[in-house]
Amino acid sequence: MARRDKLLLSSSAQERAVRRLKRFQIEVPSWGFANTGTRFGKFSQDAAAVDLGDKFADAGITHQFTGMTPSVAVHVLWDFPGGFDKSVVTLARKHGVRIGAINPNLFQDQCYKFGSVCNSDARIRRRAVKHMLDSIEIGRQAKSEHLSLWFADGANYPGQADIRRRKKWATSALQKAHKTMPRNMTMLVEYKPFEPAAYFTDFFDWGSSYLFAKAAGPRAKVLVDTGHHLLGCNIEQIVAWLIDEKMLGGFHFNDRKYADDDLTVGSIDPYQAFRIFNEIVAYEWETGRDLDIAYTIDQSHNVKPKVQATIQTVCMVQELFAKAMIVDRKALAASQASQDTVGSEEILRRAFLTDVTPLLKVVRKAMKVPADPLSAYRASGYEQQAAVQRKAKRKALGLSEGGSYA
Repeated sequence: MARRDKLLLSSSAQERAVRRLKRFQIEVPSWGFANTGTRFGKFSQDAAAVDLGDKFADAGITHQFTGMTPSVAVHVLWDFPGGFDKSVVTLARKHGVRIGAINPNLFQDQCYKFGSVCNSDARIRRRAVKHMLDSIEIGRQAKSEHLSLWFADGANYPGQADIRRRKKWATSALQKAHKTMPRNMTMLVEYKPFEPAAYFTDFFDWGSSYLFAKAAGPRAKVLVDTGHHLLGCNIEQIVAWLIDEKMLGGFHFNDRKYADDDLTVGSIDPYQAFRIFNEIVAYEWETGRDLDIAYTIDQSHNVKPKVQATIQTVCMVQELFAKAMIVDRKALAASQASQDTVGSEEILRRAFLTDVTPLLKVVRKAMKVPADPLSAYRASGYEQQAAVQRKAKRKALGLSEGGSYA
């Protein structure tokens, strides 16, 4: 069993940590509260959100118990099938949250079978660009600061597509979108090495997203999804390089065992997430300023109850960020300078193995939220009440027991 070191911080160090942790926020995804599934099937939950109001309510209760999730990432097709108007902003506000990143859907329509912005059919490329422009307009009305882009574009077989031509088409589409964005909006360009395409994806790693973002314009940056990497990939090195290049725009946080598993953060490898936060905190410690990063959860749970899983992840992210904050930076720099490999590793391990519960209790008390958000939520009765109400709502609307993905 791993040892749990005691937390030893000076009063000034604790004050700095508390102030930073109070500023730390993470965005929750609207799709994380709805019934979802795999390509094999869907398993419904009575308490899963039926409509956008339910999603905002679940996001609001998550924020109420954690104090860390004031914004909700939305998916244009799933959340606004009938169109968008300002009433959506009012609805979010009613539940104590605001609209965050705008996510266009460029992968679900039948016309995107062979790609969206990389499709060889110019009419489909124009349709994809128009959807991005429409999404930007939604963001403008919602006062969103981020346009979050993920493309399923790719090919399944050698010879199926012209790789260089597809790169040019994608670049052109991103440039058109960037030109239309309001000045307060940042474009986040995600990547994924495989799935659904098997032979290649057009946005396949951090380097491709970096090149696309640089070509798109000065307000485009890279989005790192922690589940979108080949096994064994050193994600913290990618994060460090993007920080140094001033091109790290945001995260989609989840955990995985094999591929894009969308598991709760820390459920498989909490040390990896800690090492990622260590790179972020190291930069902030050196410069004395917070990095401007869009921290977002990207998970869709098929087994765990939706809100409980979200609160689990939010609390784990906060805990791992706190652990990164207690790394002895001066001792680590000295150890690295003397080329003490074991000593340097032990400084990181010591911080990771330290129980930061006392620090988090101070932070949560200052934020006026429960010391143990998950336990408090489980005892609140919210989930049981939501299950009854939403089961009745599905019946009244004539929906199937599982509802819909959106």
